[in-house]
Amino acid sequence: MKIISPDDLVCMDDAAQNGGFRVDIAYARDDNTLFGERVYRTDAKLYLHKDLASIVIRAARLCLDETGLRFVLYDGLRPVEAQEAMLSTARVISNPHWLEEPRLLSPPGAGGHPRGMAIDIGLETAEGALLDMGTVFDFLAEDPHAEFNPAHRNYKGHSKDIMDNRNVLDSYMARAAEALDILLFPLPQEWWDFRLPPEIYSQYAPIRDTDLPEHMRLTDI
Repeated sequence: MKIISPDDLVCMDDAAQNGGFRVDIAYARDDNTLFGERVYRTDAKLYLHKDLASIVIRAARLCLDETGLRFVLYDGLRPVEAQEAMLSTARVISNPHWLEEPRLLSPPGAGGHPRGMAIDIGLETAEGALLDMGTVFDFLAEDPHAEFNPAHRNYKGHSKDIMDNRNVLDSYMARAAEALDILLFPLPQEWWDFRLPPEIYSQYAPIRDTDLPEHMRLTDI
């Protein structure tokens, strides 16, 4: 498999200095809504593979310039050690069905996140008020299928305002990806998740924290 070099990763915290989006790393906080405990270092930064980073930066700037709305980036690179730590949290242990097919949480090493090829995004106003997207970021439904999962992109039970908010995020990400000629895959069951397609990220080995320089590591492991 191909190896992703640390040089292929973009620090989105640094890129945010040019405006257009804000970084708010969910799993570096003790009060994150999914696990209820901190998984990353408190000083962790958000990294993305350069191809996905270019899409996000372009999309965020277009969105801010045209609508005044700002992207909020919650999670990007999720090293294998972080995935392992997530599965060891009390909340996951008490919800074993999350790990049954169709899985709501990926096994360590699987998916776009451990390659920096997936990003979780919300939208907020210039004043910092989050837009209503129908669920909070990282909402896990009891049933992931579209008819029962309000986080699913094809869920039919939301108001027009909620769907309009989602369409804003989707459309700017799609426009940026098309302009850059980079394939993008919005994960169907999570409105906030955008990634490079599986046929692309599966060519690359997942990243471990120990593969990274000390200043780029996300976990305390």
